[in-house]
Amino acid sequence: MSPILLKAEPPLGETRSATYGYTRAPSEGDPYRYQVGFGNRFVSEAVPDTIPRDGRNLPQRANYDLYIEQLNGTTFVTCRKDMFNVWFHRIRPSCAHKALKPLEYKHDIVSVFSSQNEGVSFVPFNNEWGPLEIPLESKPTNFWQGIKTILGHGDPTLKEGVAVHQYAANLSMDKEAFVNHDGDYLFVPQQGRLDIQTELGRMMVLPGELFVIPAGLRFKVSLPDGPSRGYIQEIFGSHFELPDLGPIGSNGLALPQDFEIPVASYDLDTSSWEIITKLAGKLYHYEQAHTPFDVVGWHGNYVPYKYEIEKLLALSSSKDQLDPSAYTILTAKSKIPGVSITDFCAFTPKWVNSLNSWRPPYYHRTMGAEVMGMVRGEYGGSAKTLEPGALTCDNAYVPHGETYDAWKKHAFVDLEPTLLGAGVLSITKFALERHNQIKPMREELWDNMHGHFLDHTATINAKLTAAARKTPLPNARMERSKGEKPQYLEGR
Repeated sequence: MSPILLKAEPPLGETRSATYGYTRAPSEGDPYRYQVGFGNRFVSEAVPDTIPRDGRNLPQRANYDLYIEQLNGTTFVTCRKDMFNVWFHRIRPSCAHKALKPLEYKHDIVSVFSSQNEGVSFVPFNNEWGPLEIPLESKPTNFWQGIKTILGHGDPTLKEGVAVHQYAANLSMDKEAFVNHDGDYLFVPQQGRLDIQTELGRMMVLPGELFVIPAGLRFKVSLPDGPSRGYIQEIFGSHFELPDLGPIGSNGLALPQDFEIPVASYDLDTSSWEIITKLAGKLYHYEQAHTPFDVVGWHGNYVPYKYEIEKLLALSSSKDQLDPSAYTILTAKSKIPGVSITDFCAFTPKWVNSLNSWRPPYYHRTMGAEVMGMVRGEYGGSAKTLEPGALTCDNAYVPHGETYDAWKKHAFVDLEPTLLGAGVLSITKFALERHNQIKPMREELWDNMHGHFLDHTATINAKLTAAARKTPLPNARMERSKGEKPQYLEGR
């Protein structure tokens, strides 16, 4: 195709129009091209004129005699604004495969988190785990084989819940693909890029990026940098979406144009392939005599995507602290209005300007479990030893906060603007018993916690005496002795 040239000085009134839609070009570390947007209905074709342009999805005979196949991510009668689907134009249909069979492979993937499952435990603890060890060269482990479920809640057969996994792998997947029938996966690599081939195209996911693959889409993971490890979050019965912005306004948090979606890419391959399927935490497999990655063109909004986490527009405050929800990139709604299955938040570099305010995480209990990992950098907290690749969990209603030494440091420090960051979950038996870096809480961690309230006995007694001379307000909670004198504190 000949290049389109622009005149240096176009005549007055002459119009210039875009010839092609915008795509993100290859960059250092990522050789692939992407469409951009979130929630769009995308169209991509690797061969021109693959997709019908006459107002129909199913012509009697598709161009190039391709097979047309639809994948629905929601029911047929879902509200239109919430509907997800994608149409494939592929060389062979997905149903062309051998019989499905249970896969005889010992794994540590769990999807059902209930009190009836003996493989999980509900424990009101603060838990911490170090990074998964990279498998030995003598034990080649590909991506799906290296997934270890740490904790979760709910059940994919009930269409609601969440699971958190760590993964560690040292082998690229070969002639095989993986498909998750339970829910959507969100990957966050911590070490090593993930070269992910999906039915809709290829994507390179770097440490510091997140990647989402919807349920039902097949994918293959290669390791261009060798051994890799990271995190996976899985949701059942819902899909990730951008959070509402409310008073933030039209712009903020993660911008839709920063999400990247693959362009169509297909292989010509009639060798034997194995497809591994996960359903209710159990694995099955089947063989087929052709690649699953043979989609020549596609259109729809049920798509994989990736996002560079540090592009988040981080918020700050002049005083106090914003809730963690102010750093939400993606959320997934539950069946209860106003309650999410999960909020995926990121603490990226930001300026902290709050004055006369407590800046570290405050002492806290909450109805939702808080799970935290780290991709790079140093952890600023004091009660845990979080490092890149590690994972922590403060379960629902379990107290957590900074150590006494940290309190003393931050309560009396001079505050200046500073750049920072340069539900109940059940725990799996693997995480409680067989994880190679279980980190129990130090028994002496809180032994030196001091109640400084009593250091101010004289001041408090003076204020109580002064308050006793005033007329008490209705319902004022002033305890008096029989002699109508105020109750004093005694220093200890």
